[in-house]
Amino acid sequence: MKKERLMKKEYGGFEQGPIRPPSEARSLLIRVTRNCPWNRCAFCPVYKNTRFSLRPVEHIINDIDMVARYAEILKDAGGIEGQITGAALDEISRQVPRDETQAFRAALHWYRAGMRSIFLQDANSLIVPPPDMITILKHLQKRFYWVQRITSYGRSHTIARIKDPDLFAMADAGLTRIHIGLESGSDKVLKLVKKGATKATHIKAGQKVKKAGIELSEYVMPGLGGKSLSTEHAIETADALNQIDPDFIRLRTLAIPNTVPLFDDWEKGCFTKLTDVEISNEILLFLESLKGISSVIKSDHILNLFEKVEGTLPQDKDKIMTPLHLFLSMAPQRQCLFQVGRRLGFFRSLTDMENPRRMARVEQVCRENGITHHNVDAMIDEMMKRFI
Repeated sequence: MKKERLMKKEYGGFEQGPIRPPSEARSLLIRVTRNCPWNRCAFCPVYKNTRFSLRPVEHIINDIDMVARYAEILKDAGGIEGQITGAALDEISRQVPRDETQAFRAALHWYRAGMRSIFLQDANSLIVPPPDMITILKHLQKRFYWVQRITSYGRSHTIARIKDPDLFAMADAGLTRIHIGLESGSDKVLKLVKKGATKATHIKAGQKVKKAGIELSEYVMPGLGGKSLSTEHAIETADALNQIDPDFIRLRTLAIPNTVPLFDDWEKGCFTKLTDVEISNEILLFLESLKGISSVIKSDHILNLFEKVEGTLPQDKDKIMTPLHLFLSMAPQRQCLFQVGRRLGFFRSLTDMENPRRMARVEQVCRENGITHHNVDAMIDEMMKRFI
């Protein structure tokens, strides 16, 4: 037993987890926890068959110090202009010990991204005891005093149980934004997908984060209620967010890869997946039901059909909904062309359909693969699995 404890405490080198929010693509990733403490969500393919663990604080400090050392080396090499020559970078790389390669690569990626933000991994770093989290945050502030943003994922169930003074202390120590996977405000949907939270818990957690002065980014999953709960999913989710008024509402459309529990329900016919047209109607209902809040709507994930469904409430509400209205007013075959063009990367917005060259390429793909408005959603399902 004693030997096992010693082995657990041994530092194994710099670590990074598998995911981060799309908005944190330019952030330095610091792994505070491993995997997900809940890990039962029926729609999520990440962390399955893994065990959750807290990393020792001293290991995290080691990671921070190692990246800080390489960040300083890169800053010195870049000089005032911030440009490192290929020869200088090759020389630095040759001097990096093999067991520090990952830390160096993390520092280099961060240096090239401008070194402005840090994201704490993995799925629910707010589960770390508050005194330990505050120690980590203060050390980040000490080593990277110029950083503008430190963010983390957090489960509503966890945040709802954190005492207000502890959240305030985390904010004071430098935590500036929390990402929460709300997914839905419908208790029926949350139970269906085994989210491990209720609407009331989501509201309580979101309000606590806002009260602490920490930016709040809430994720919503269009399509998560399937056909039977689509309307309730849209309306109840909007109602929860109306009570929270988060800084950001981010859309991330449901996809069902073969590796998630929800796939079995889908195959058995217990869950009926929405088509892109049906999801568009659901998102429209959701947006129409958002009232009295000043959130920024973002559609910043490749799973979403619409990249341009974004803006600030309430002033941009009509603009935010315009792409949905335009898409839903199209003839079915033209809708099909946009779906295929968007998923294959030819289109980023509906206006890209006006480009004759791009449009001709999408039409060719549809002809060669026999894609029509009758079978497009089955084709889209297969494409979306590759994005997860």
